Amino acid sequence: MEAKRLSISLVLVLFLILALQILSAVDFDPYRILGVSRTASQADIKKAYKKLAREWYDPGAEDKFIQISKAYEILSNEEKRLNFDRYGDVGENQGYPQQQQQQQQRQFHHFHESFYFDESFFHFPFNSERRDSSDEKYLLHFSHYINEVVPDSFKKPYLIKITSDWCFSCIHIEPVWKEVVQELEALGVGIGVVHAGYERRLAHHLGAHSTPSILGLINGRVTFFHNAVVRENLRQFVESLLPGNLVEKITDKNYVKFLSNWKKENKPHVLLFDHMPLVPLLYKLTAFAYRDYLSFGYVYVGLGGIEELSSQYNINVYTPTMMVFKEHIDKPADVIQARGMKKQLIDDFLSQNKFLMASRLTSQKLFQELCPAKKSHRQRKYCVVLITGEGDKFAASYEAFLAFAVANTKDTLRFIHVYASSQREFARSLLPDDDRFWGKSAVVILERRNNAGRVVYRALEDPWSGSKEDNFILLDILDQLRTDPGFLSSDTILTDLNDELAPVFFIRWIYSAVDYLSESWDSLFHSNWREMMPLLSLIFSALFILFGTVIIQAFSDSGDERDSPPAKKDEPPSKSEKNDTGFTKDSRIPKKGFVEVTELTDITYMSNLVRLRPGHMNVVLILSNSTKTPLLQKFALEVYTFTGSSCLHFSFLSLDKHREWLEYVLEFAQDAAPIPNQYDKHFLERDYTGYVLALNGHKKYFCLFKPRRLGEDADTLGHCDDPGLAEGHGKSPSSCSPRARSVKSKLDKLSLWMERLLEGSLQRFYIPSWPALD
Repeated sequence: MEAKRLSISLVLVLFLILALQILSAVDFDPYRILGVSRTASQADIKKAYKKLAREWYDPGAEDKFIQISKAYEILSNEEKRLNFDRYGDVGENQGYPQQQQQQQQRQFHHFHESFYFDESFFHFPFNSERRDSSDEKYLLHFSHYINEVVPDSFKKPYLIKITSDWCFSCIHIEPVWKEVVQELEALGVGIGVVHAGYERRLAHHLGAHSTPSILGLINGRVTFFHNAVVRENLRQFVESLLPGNLVEKITDKNYVKFLSNWKKENKPHVLLFDHMPLVPLLYKLTAFAYRDYLSFGYVYVGLGGIEELSSQYNINVYTPTMMVFKEHIDKPADVIQARGMKKQLIDDFLSQNKFLMASRLTSQKLFQELCPAKKSHRQRKYCVVLITGEGDKFAASYEAFLAFAVANTKDTLRFIHVYASSQREFARSLLPDDDRFWGKSAVVILERRNNAGRVVYRALEDPWSGSKEDNFILLDILDQLRTDPGFLSSDTILTDLNDELAPVFFIRWIYSAVDYLSESWDSLFHSNWREMMPLLSLIFSALFILFGTVIIQAFSDSGDERDSPPAKKDEPPSKSEKNDTGFTKDSRIPKKGFVEVTELTDITYMSNLVRLRPGHMNVVLILSNSTKTPLLQKFALEVYTFTGSSCLHFSFLSLDKHREWLEYVLEFAQDAAPIPNQYDKHFLERDYTGYVLALNGHKKYFCLFKPRRLGEDADTLGHCDDPGLAEGHGKSPSSCSPRARSVKSKLDKLSLWMERLLEGSLQRFYIPSWPALD
């Protein structure tokens, strides 16, 4: 009895637990969370979301913020909202009732897999709310990724993990991920986490189709990680993202050349001395972040061949040392030594040594950084500019200016120089139009007032030679600026500077092509099939279209050759045909109004009519020897606009030779030809010239065009229709005679009839079989 009561109690407890779990799952109501009604518009939903997001955007309210985001994701999507209203389902399988889902699961799963408990029944950390919250500070949203992470990837690489709920592999790699994140973030690597359930748009944008996925982002380009998730592999993956030429290996043989490049590159040069055989990752990341300002070299102190370097700069081989060299390579401009080089220490050290003592203006970007625009009276910065030239002639004045800059370094002063030959507009705007400065150096003190190019300035009255007198004059002006900022009395608008160090277009195009090819090569061997599917689909579609076109063209050409009639022997043209050579097949140079018209004879009859391919028609003009020339010319003008159709062929039939064939065919047309009568004296005199037949040889039917009567529209017979054609084909003046005009008028409405023929609206006259043409 006691055992029975115990079993009943256990069943009740299990039932209550399951009921609570179901109620907790159903309890999620996005309308209630956002505080809107079920009939709320998208504008009201968006307004409520923004208000709650601002209210609950707090480090201690992550759970509430996630619920608000999830509710907005459901209600902002019309399809998801409809599914929730219909089924109350907010999971991944929306749109299916719960019973239908369970039936589908039973069909495809084994018994032990379909036996289901909620994760909280055994307290497994499958759901994101149960997991460690260490990833929450790295969560990325689409707008944050586009506006902040991508631009920042040009300064440091990012390591991004794609995860989701109910991801067993995500739980498996989590300890390794935490360890790697803690290590790489301290070195300066950006970290990001994308939840594929809440940020599907961002996951799709990154090309992640499965979880977990790990990818790297550098210079706005995404690279996927494809190896085992262990610490060393992830570290090597981040290191492989960086360019290979960031740090140069330095020994006694090349250190002088390396440090002497400051003038060519217009950058300070940095040397790091360490006892590690390989360049530390921290140093590579630093070199990538400051590559636009500094050049980096690495000296392995445990390697032979650095004795001269060590003695030259008195290096302590037991402590990592970093030196910055500027204009003078015999001694460093600044040095730090520390047993544990930290990122913050290196950043502080390098940010104070980003520029030379007297940098050369080579671009507008450098000018804006060296001479920032005035923001307030407490943030004034004056730039002392030496406008000089290249070569030994100006070396003395430059060295004197550099010595003055070293002796008078202040936070409010920046010393720069510019070559007048490279920046002509800049020099012309600041120097007076005076012959005294021609071929000589000059010093100008300026202050940028805004980013539009407006500056106030004052130039030294005499050219700069670097003498003691020049030094005293310049020092006196700088002292007066401290007390009287209005001492800079002149102002002007400066145009943007030329980028002197930018490669030419062809070189930039080559670099871009090499980068694209290397990226494509890497994607070809490391991308999965789903990522490569669009590219493969494009390639195979292009190949299919190409080869399909070639094959169809080959079969079409062979069919044309097979259907073409045998070539006739050359025969001298008859006297009546000499005036219409423009309408024969032997014409080689088509002109405007030219139409290829062949005569329908017993030789061409089979190919041009009886064996005509399906869908093709032969338009045949009926003429006589006396009306041949004017009718062919008028026929060519009327049908010329329809010659672009490959389904139409044009021929003429001589009434003098084949009247019997024509009368037999016309018997099948209503009222076209009268039934022969032995008492009809005018039957043999019936005039069929100007008739046009459109013959469909395959389906055995024809359409008929009857010419106009000679008495209609007599006003149109008072002029010659075809002056251009008469000249092009050598037509005699007799072709414009009244008789020729009356013959041509028979075909005045032929173009309209041709349009109706192509529309298929003409009456068709069927014939049992085509008669033989004698």
